[in-house]
Amino acid sequence: MNHEQVSTLPTQLAAPEPGWTVEADVIVVGSGIAGLTAALDMRSRVGRVLLVTKDSLSSGSTVWAQGGIAAALDPADTPAAHLADTLTAGVGLCDPAAVEVLVTEGPRRVRDLMKRGAQFDRSTDGSVSLTREGGHHADRIAHAGGDATGAEISRALVAQLEQVRDDPGIEVIEHAQVIDILTSSGDVPPQKHDDERRVACGVTLHVRGEGSRDGIGAALARAVVLATGGIGQLFVSSTNPSQTTGDGAAAALRAGADLADVEFVQFHPTVLWLGSGARGQLTLISEAVRGEGAYLIDVEGNRFMPSVHEMAELAPRDVVARAIVRQMEATGEDHVLLDARHLGKEFLMSRFPTIHARLLEHGFDMTQEPVPVAPAQHYHSGGIRTNAEGRTTLRGLYAIGEAACTGVHGANRLASNSLLEGIVFAHRAAADIAARMSAGELPQRTPEVRGGHSGLVMAATRTRIQRAMTKGAGVVRTHESLTTTLDVLRKIRTDADVPEPVPGDQSVLPQAAEWETTNIHSMASALALAARTRTETRGGHVRSDFPETDDAWLRRVVIRLDARGCLQADVAPLSRNEPPIPSPPHEES
Repeated sequence: MNHEQVSTLPTQLAAPEPGWTVEADVIVVGSGIAGLTAALDMRSRVGRVLLVTKDSLSSGSTVWAQGGIAAALDPADTPAAHLADTLTAGVGLCDPAAVEVLVTEGPRRVRDLMKRGAQFDRSTDGSVSLTREGGHHADRIAHAGGDATGAEISRALVAQLEQVRDDPGIEVIEHAQVIDILTSSGDVPPQKHDDERRVACGVTLHVRGEGSRDGIGAALARAVVLATGGIGQLFVSSTNPSQTTGDGAAAALRAGADLADVEFVQFHPTVLWLGSGARGQLTLISEAVRGEGAYLIDVEGNRFMPSVHEMAELAPRDVVARAIVRQMEATGEDHVLLDARHLGKEFLMSRFPTIHARLLEHGFDMTQEPVPVAPAQHYHSGGIRTNAEGRTTLRGLYAIGEAACTGVHGANRLASNSLLEGIVFAHRAAADIAARMSAGELPQRTPEVRGGHSGLVMAATRTRIQRAMTKGAGVVRTHESLTTTLDVLRKIRTDADVPEPVPGDQSVLPQAAEWETTNIHSMASALALAARTRTETRGGHVRSDFPETDDAWLRRVVIRLDARGCLQADVAPLSRNEPPIPSPPHEES
C-alpha cells in the first residue's frame, strides 16, 4: 500500500451553533439530475424526504449539459457495445461491474425520463434522434432542443417536483449550503476503529432566506444522499457554474468517507477561448458539434487530429485535449480553431441554437468563421467512493452523480455518460435506501460531537488556490509542479476563524464565501496529493515526467482524512465489491 501524509485539514467547518432543527427520513443534497431523480423516486417509498439545494431548484450543472445522454436506444446498438466504448475511454480503471450496471439499466432510465416529461428530439419516423460523440462507435446520444439536453431534463424533473410541493412527504429548501455531515457512533461495537464506527445522521445547513428556515440549522435523517456536483471552482476557468465548489465531497471527507479517482479531471477540449485573462464559467462548445462533422484546425489552418487518432476529432476527450495542447505548443499560440462552416448555416442554427446564440454574444458566428477554442476544466471523474447502490464508506451516507466515484468513468469519462450515471445510480440508491428502511435498517441516531478541529480558510485566498491548481495540477503535471502546488496549499491558513496573537487582530467570521473556499482548499489538497501519488500518465491524468501508462497502476488512489485531520493517500483495488456487496433489491419493471 502506498501511504503518504501531507496536509492537516479541518475535520469540520467553523460555524455558529444550529438555531433550528428539521427531521426527515432521507436528506437529498443537490438538485441536478441525480438529486431530483433520487428525491422523486423516494417520495412515495419512505415517510419523508427533504431536498436541499444550494441555489434554486433549476440551477445545478445539469442545466448546462449540451450534448446529450448516452444509451443503447437504437435496435442496432447494444449495451455490450456501449460497455466496450466506456471501458476503452476509462483506460483500464473502470469497474467493469459498475459499467455493466450503467449500460444495461441506462435505456430503461432514459425512458423513465420520457415518462416524466422530458422531450427528446425526434427523427422523421418518430423515433428518438441519436447522434455520435467522441469515443462512441455508434449513434447513441439522445438530445433535446438541439443542444439544450440538460436544460430540458432539468425542466421536466423540476416540473415533476413542483407538482408534489404540497405533499407532506417532501420538503424543498432552496438557497441552502451544506456545512457539515452530522455523525454518530450509534450502536456500533466499541471495538471498531473510530472512523469505522461513524454513521451519518444528518447535515448542518446555512439557509439564505426568511422565516424558520433561515441561518444555520440542523437537518436530521436516517440517510443522507449527496448529489452536490463537481469541483470546477478549484481552477481559474471552468465550464461549471459558480456554485461547484466541491462542498459535498469535502464534507464527506471531513466526516470520514473515502474519496477515489480525484486526480482524474476532464478538461473539455473545445471551450471558447476569450484570452488569457478569462475567468469564471466559460462557454462550452459541445462535443456534439464535432460529432456532426466539425474539424479542429490550428491557427495556420491545418487539420491535425487525423494524424493523432483513428477517430480523429471523435477520439476520447483526453486524447483530443492533449493533442490541442501539443498543437498550441507547436504553433506558439494559446488556442486552436473549431471549424463548422462546411456544415451549413441552416443546419448549425437548427441543431445548435443555444451554442450559436452564446457565441454570438461574444462576437463569434460559427456559421461564418472558425471559433477559437482551448481546453478548460469540465468534469470530475472521481469523487466520493461508492458501491453500485451509492453507498459510501461512511454508513448511512450515499453519493450519486458527479459528486460520486462509482467506478464507471475510470481515468476518463466517455462523452454523455454523466447524465446517464446520474439517473441510473440515483435510482439504485433510492431503491437501496427504501429497501433498507423497510427492513428496519438505518435507524435515526442522535448526532455526537466529532473529534478533530474546526477550521476556516479566508475567501481572499481563493484566487491563489485556483492559480496554483491551474499551473501545477492542470492539463499536464509533474512531480515538481504538484509538490509546488501542495506547498502553496499547505501554507494557506486553515484556522482563519482564530485570531492571531497580535493585539487588535480580528478573526474572520464564518460565512458562505469562507465555507466554500475551505472546501475548495480541501479538495485541491486531495486532488494534488492523488495526482502526485499516481506516477504514470493515464486518461485525464497526464504526467510529463511519467509519460507512459503503467499496468502497475491498475489500481485506485483513495484519499481519506484521519481523526486528526491528516490527509492520506492509499492504493486500493478498482472495485469495492471485494468482498462482494449484497445483491441490489428487486426492481419493478
